[in-house]
Amino acid sequence: MEPDIPLHIYIVSDATGKTGWRVVEAALLQFDASNIVVERVGGVQDEAGVHAAMAQAEKTRGLVIHTLVSPSLRRAILEGGRQRGIITIDLLGPVLTRLTEALQISPRAVPGLFRQLDDEYFARIDAIEYTVNHDDGRNPEQLDSADLVLVGVSRTGKTPLSVFLAYRGWRVANVPIVLSIDPPPELFRLDPRRVVALTIDRERLRSIRRVRAIGLAKGLAMQYAARKHIDEEMEWFRRVLRHGVWPVVDVTYRSIEETASEVMEMVRPRRGPDQDAEFAAWTNG
Repeated sequence: MEPDIPLHIYIVSDATGKTGWRVVEAALLQFDASNIVVERVGGVQDEAGVHAAMAQAEKTRGLVIHTLVSPSLRRAILEGGRQRGIITIDLLGPVLTRLTEALQISPRAVPGLFRQLDDEYFARIDAIEYTVNHDDGRNPEQLDSADLVLVGVSRTGKTPLSVFLAYRGWRVANVPIVLSIDPPPELFRLDPRRVVALTIDRERLRSIRRVRAIGLAKGLAMQYAARKHIDEEMEWFRRVLRHGVWPVVDVTYRSIEETASEVMEMVRPRRGPDQDAEFAAWTNG
């Protein structure tokens, strides 16, 4: 290519072209890419789309890098490149061929599967960020955007359960119930099916708090784990429950996985069929 003429690279894909774009961007870091133009040509799912992309590349004397999963479209790209004198690079074809030989099964050749995984990944990241930003009663004005809100007194496992569910794509907020302090009014405006209260045996709670109190100031530690204080706190919690009318899950001596399974069963009617399938996959896996 002549120095003053930019090199056009066309990333041809049957989906969005993100996969090819990332590979090309990584490769271009090894070069002076100031005179290179990268364009994505997505949604190519028939030979007419292939011919249009090849004609575009021919006009600019560019090269084509593609991530097509259809064998017939990959052949069309290869033949079109030979006829028009265009360099073509097949990113997925060799990998699919070797995997077919190793696994002794044929690929599904379904466009956009990587994009679906990509979307799931970013949805999970969003859920984790939301959960972190709504831990321990933070940002109560945004509770209405949660998939699920957990409530309970201190040390009932609200935070670890929230994070566990967030890693499975659930936007979870948790609100602590503190003695003599009214919960945020936004909590009581939610559909009660979106709220789950966590309770625990009092002696078990006292045992957990005694361990936690080691790092607290002496006076505060004694109150935090005192039987009288816990009794008063649990009585206050019962009053809040009568006002909220939420389903209750007992977390005494239960693992996070067991608690999560029960919580999800309670709120599944709110979820769509795809989310139900995802839930079934990890609870049965």
